[in-house]
Amino acid sequence: MPRILGVDVPNDKQTLYSLTYLYGVGLHTAREACERLQIDPKRKAFELTEEEVSKLAAFLESEYTVEGPLRRQLSSNISRLREVKSYRGIRHRLGLPVRGQRTKTNARTRKGPKKTVAGKKGVKDLR
Repeated sequence: MPRILGVDVPNDKQTLYSLTYLYGVGLHTAREACERLQIDPKRKAFELTEEEVSKLAAFLESEYTVEGPLRRQLSSNISRLREVKSYRGIRHRLGLPVRGQRTKTNARTRKGPKKTVAGKKGVKDLR
């Protein structure tokens, strides 16, 4: 199992798809990395030599922000929004959707499971 930038990428998958297991690397970036380093993207990840793995790691680290630095950058951006008390920062703090989605219905991913509130008993009709 090759280890690239501190992440074990799957052995049995093609190199192209194995690289997408790195945080911040999608198919486009993985394809570009394979192309620039002349690595066959269809080869399985376990077929990569140590030299190719180190080339990939060096290329991704120098050309792109991936893994730890990217996570730190995102969290610092969110904390900056919170500190300046922007609208987006307040939404992050409250755990509500940030990008304008509705919250009357849906938004369960951000809000969590329903919190049922005890309602009034049904008032009987006295006709």
